[in-house]
Amino acid sequence: MSLKSSTKTDVNTTELILAIDAETFEAAVEQEYRRQKKNIQLKGFRKGHVSRKLAEKEFGEGAFYEGAINAILPAELDAAVAEAGLDLVAYPNVEVVSIDKENGVELKAVCITKPVIDITDYKGIKAPKAVRETTDEDVEKQVELIRKKNARIVSVDDRPAQADDEVTIDFEGFFGDEPFEGGKGEDHPLKLGSGQFIPGFEDQIIGHSVGDSFDVNVTFPEDYHMDDYAGKEAVFKTTLKAIAYEELPEIDDELVKDSTEFDSVEEYRADIKAKLEEAAQSQADRDFENALLTKLIEKVDAPIPEVMYERRIDDLIRGFEQQLQQQGMSLDLYCQYTGMDADSLRDTYRERAEGEVKLRLALENIAEKENIEVSEEEINAGLAELAASNGVDVETVKRVIPLGDYTMDLKVQKAVDIVKENAVVDNSAPEETAPAEETAENTEDAE
Repeated sequence: MSLKSSTKTDVNTTELILAIDAETFEAAVEQEYRRQKKNIQLKGFRKGHVSRKLAEKEFGEGAFYEGAINAILPAELDAAVAEAGLDLVAYPNVEVVSIDKENGVELKAVCITKPVIDITDYKGIKAPKAVRETTDEDVEKQVELIRKKNARIVSVDDRPAQADDEVTIDFEGFFGDEPFEGGKGEDHPLKLGSGQFIPGFEDQIIGHSVGDSFDVNVTFPEDYHMDDYAGKEAVFKTTLKAIAYEELPEIDDELVKDSTEFDSVEEYRADIKAKLEEAAQSQADRDFENALLTKLIEKVDAPIPEVMYERRIDDLIRGFEQQLQQQGMSLDLYCQYTGMDADSLRDTYRERAEGEVKLRLALENIAEKENIEVSEEEINAGLAELAASNGVDVETVKRVIPLGDYTMDLKVQKAVDIVKENAVVDNSAPEETAPAEETAENTEDAE
């Protein structure tokens, strides 16, 4: 095969004209005939003993053309694309222009190419960075967890139920005089105020004592997940069988010693504060990086082939499907529950996919401008880490992950580091925009 011409027909689109000479084409047709020969059968001939000439007479001269072209096209097309210097983002759309035994084959390949991105001002990007202050209240919330961990449940029989009590109830729901499906429970534990039941139910238990039987009158929300129940009034015949509350211990040195690695409340609080401050700093760093990358995405204004977005959406949906499978749910079942179809599901990922494609292109451009390289040691170390985290050996990872793509991943991360290292923290308040009416008045005055 030879490349006859390469013509850029549109932004990110190039048309290649390729030729397969008659001799090469004939050899490919003969090879295709031999591949199919064992399955060819004609009346009067044993299966697998029909000559090519007879087969072409019976099925047409072009009986083996398609298979022959498909057999030699991939490798030869790759060579033509390389000769034309194209960087493709999808397999070309190939069509036959002409074909015959004497002149061979002429093909047209429409190629979608990687867009040219030029990010020039990626150093000095400004973004706000604020580290959330760790307060005493934040610390006490964490201290409270150790109290809850050591809490004991105390049964109550000398007072009515109160908010935050743990109660046990029997109940049965009715629409009018008819019980409804799913509305009955026995010895059901319920924390009052948890919002586990529909609005109004838990409030009507408060004030009742153990042994009381009473009606709970509620109305199902209009947006209730079961359409047959939505907006309906119901009565739950309820019996309060037990009341208990959570008794929390005092926070003191003994409790801390028994429950943590520290010897005093003071040491424990100091450690909590240090960890919260570290977490706040990490969150601020992540937010700062995200703000920088968002601004980097905004700098990409070149046209992007739609196929790049679609392929990224495919990747994201495959990842989501794997997550669902780990939870024992299929993608089809998820769509049934949410009322989504394939198109609406893809729409939910479009904005994210577009951002990720633009960001990748921008960072690859920066890596090229900065002449970023990664060493073999860095590649091997990264692959070893991937292997360890997934419980497989390095050779398995190498078979699954294309080395070229992984190398680019490392370059892209280094490009992120360059953007961050050269960024500027800007915590100044954004300028306020004048109201539209005021702006219009000012314009009229200027005229």
